Amino acid sequence: MRADNLTGRIMHHGEGPVWSDTWGGLRLVDMMAGELVTVTDAGIRHLSVGSPVAAFHRPRVGGGYVVAIERGIALSDDVDIPPTRSIELWTDPGVRMNDGGADPSGRLYAGSMAYDEEAGRGSLRLIDADLTVRTVLPSVSISNGIAFSPDESLCYYVDTPTGRVDVFDLLDGELVNRRPFVEIDRGHPDGLTVAADGSVWVALWDGSAVHGYSADGMLASVIEVDARQVTACTFGGPDLATLFVTTSRQGLADGDDPEAGSVFAAQPGVSGLPVLPFAG
Repeated sequence: MRADNLTGRIMHHGEGPVWSDTWGGLRLVDMMAGELVTVTDAGIRHLSVGSPVAAFHRPRVGGGYVVAIERGIALSDDVDIPPTRSIELWTDPGVRMNDGGADPSGRLYAGSMAYDEEAGRGSLRLIDADLTVRTVLPSVSISNGIAFSPDESLCYYVDTPTGRVDVFDLLDGELVNRRPFVEIDRGHPDGLTVAADGSVWVALWDGSAVHGYSADGMLASVIEVDARQVTACTFGGPDLATLFVTTSRQGLADGDDPEAGSVFAAQPGVSGLPVLPFAG
């Protein structure tokens, strides 16, 4: 199956797509531009978050959104305005936020990495609704996709240089029993999402594709993408049956990989899960 180019080139380093009715459909980040990009039938809107980095975002239970900024998170009470308050989580200028997401309890997992990609300088932090923070995975290299199984018993997670997707048991709200779920043999694992049938869909950086794995770890679907640096994916549309895929122009010359920086879409035959919001 091949994904269709939905938008043409609209961003430099597209990441973190999220479908939510709260902002009218599909929203993603142009990470190193520090922008949220909303894609609707009425057009494309760019919203600056007031930081050089907008790493990932989620709707908030009480309205508005949370966005991971360069060294912390920022909160807005309205989906259409920039954040009005922020929290810095570290001071090291060589480390920035990367991917993350909310869990079934409404807590926020926020992953980081070094700008120079030095091994072990990143981490995965857990932010509670009251904005208390603790580190759950230290010494991560490039903390990337994180998502949960439909029955809320499993958590899938990517630290990109490992070349695999790992899975944890989610036991009393804690991530335990980490083990490999799948080894990636095409490109490098990046963002991921989980479908309602328990299948796991993984974006492949430098792989020009998204892989869909069954719940038992078998490769069940390959979606080809006409851009090399595939960054993340999510299900959306009125029935959550469209897989939206983001791509990046990071490190590319102007004429290289001409469709990179576009959003792609495919109909893989399964439906996704509603986005998990942040309770803070």
